[in-house]
Amino acid sequence: MTIALAPLAAAGTLIATGVTLLLERSLVRVLAGVIVLGNGINLLIVTAGGAAGRPPLLGRFAPETMADPLPQAMVLTAIVITLGVSAFVLAMVHRLWQLTGSDEVQDDTEDRRVRLRARRGELIDAVRARREEYRRLVAEQRAELAGLAAESAEHAERAQGVQDAQEKAQRRRLRIRQREARKQMRHAIRAERERQALALDAEVEGDD
Repeated sequence: MTIALAPLAAAGTLIATGVTLLLERSLVRVLAGVIVLGNGINLLIVTAGGAAGRPPLLGRFAPETMADPLPQAMVLTAIVITLGVSAFVLAMVHRLWQLTGSDEVQDDTEDRRVRLRARRGELIDAVRARREEYRRLVAEQRAELAGLAAESAEHAERAQGVQDAQEKAQRRRLRIRQREARKQMRHAIRAERERQALALDAEVEGDD
């Protein structure tokens, strides 16, 4: 049995176009995708049934010359199913247009909740990362202060006045750096908490 390539290619094109339209958010395009996909599948079934033959009537024609009746029955059934699905989708388009004035499929409420939970998790992780960074910075500053204290103890007998002045200046710079780091950390944590409060607010979920 040989199969014609042109109908097979046309069936593949119709099926690909129908699947692409079914993935759209517009119900009108979904309706067109259902129709195109149904026609493509019907053409594929007819093409797979082989070449045309005599009517499948036993006793009047030889069995080897008869056409296969199974693809024809399947195509008739598929036409009825496609018509029913198209009517259902068309009713949905009409009702959605009456309610919202648009045929776009809106986001599901559960999908919004999943996105909000994901964002809350990201905010919590960001706050934890900022806290860890602040703790690491404090540890580094304490280690630096300890090193300065050790150096000052070793050179306490020599150039006490100059050493004290330099140590005070270094301590002053370190305090300024620590104060600025704390201020930046408080500002970052406050901003993250405000963002988290916006994400946790039930009234903001609908505007996401």
